Amino acid sequence: MIDHKLLSGQIETPEEFMIENVIDFDVENTLQMSFNLDKNLVKVDFSVIVKTKSERANDHEAQGSYHFIYIYRIENIEALTKKSETNLTEVDARLATALSSISYSTSRGILLTRMQGTAFQHFILPIIDPGRLLKI
Repeated sequence: MIDHKLLSGQIETPEEFMIENVIDFDVENTLQMSFNLDKNLVKVDFSVIVKTKSERANDHEAQGSYHFIYIYRIENIEALTKKSETNLTEVDARLATALSSISYSTSRGILLTRMQGTAFQHFILPIIDPGRLLKI
């Protein structure tokens, strides 16, 4: 990883929200990869939206949204990618899984610190199979 950025991060909490009523969280995330094969670079674009699920007394739920960018230099990218007939980049599944895993786990740590003291103070981005992010 040669660079990472938190492009946006926002938490919206209703004024009368009671953290003690939160029983769970709904999570939606997306991950996209872009390639610059000439420079051996990969950009991973990861977004996550988290909403609280309350047991009682919270008329409206809190919501958090974050958008991360990770830039990787892959020295042997030519051995792990190829251009298809339709000019799309085909990626070795092991490379895609590794980049997905690293980006996701780095985001987990950043979110853990960013959400302290908020309605999401007990939220931890769950561990998942990186294939779920890649839809493979």
